[in-house]
Amino acid sequence: MQETRQNRIARLLQKELSVIFQQQTRAMRGVMVSVTHAKVSPDLSICTAHLSVFPSERGQEILDNINAQKSQIRFELGNRIKSQVRIIPDLRFFIDDSLDYLEKIDELLKK
Repeated sequence: MQETRQNRIARLLQKELSVIFQQQTRAMRGVMVSVTHAKVSPDLSICTAHLSVFPSERGQEILDNINAQKSQIRFELGNRIKSQVRIIPDLRFFIDDSLDYLEKIDELLKK
């Protein structure tokens, strides 16, 4: 039962974080950030989100910017989901480089 709640909260956080990043990156031309995976700790206090950044060359720069704005992102997330959860989880962001890895393997197979 706990796992079902964790999955439901993780999907909610993934959706809401995606909307937040979409709104924030709208002003930055040529940059797109999407949340590929979100996972919540069993006590629902920590959310680990994996982000896919396009263009991937700017991934670390965007991640540093997101980590600097983490408290503001958490505040906005809290305003969006305050009626659905009791505790707004602490956010941890990581770059999801699985698409780059697949592209690299595809290139190697073509050679």
